[in-house]
Amino acid sequence: MPRVRHGAARRRHVKRTLQRAKGYRAGRRRLYKTAKEAVARAGKYGFAGRKLKKRDYRAMWIIRINAALEPLGISYSRFMNGLRKANIQLNRKALAELALSEPKALADLVEKAKQALAAVPAAAAK
Repeated sequence: MPRVRHGAARRRHVKRTLQRAKGYRAGRRRLYKTAKEAVARAGKYGFAGRKLKKRDYRAMWIIRINAALEPLGISYSRFMNGLRKANIQLNRKALAELALSEPKALADLVEKAKQALAAVPAAAAK
């Protein structure tokens, strides 16, 4: 009787790995050992890439907000500080969308942020 190394479970595992390696070049899609290595590496890069994507989007939103604020005469950091002091809780994604599609609404927010920045030192002096 032939020796069976995990039988059906092994076959399923090999098929699943080769299926994930579909689209790779040469032996990386055909040979189990190299496909297994390629799939593992791709998984690591995919995991890291999902984290980097979030970082990249946040950086892009900040750049867009800062570019829209420049003509309004306030820096990004002072604007965000003013929003926090005015207790306006909008995330950077929403602010970037406002900067692109509703510049007038962003200008109103800038005014509120400037008022909040001007009001805080007077309150702190008391």
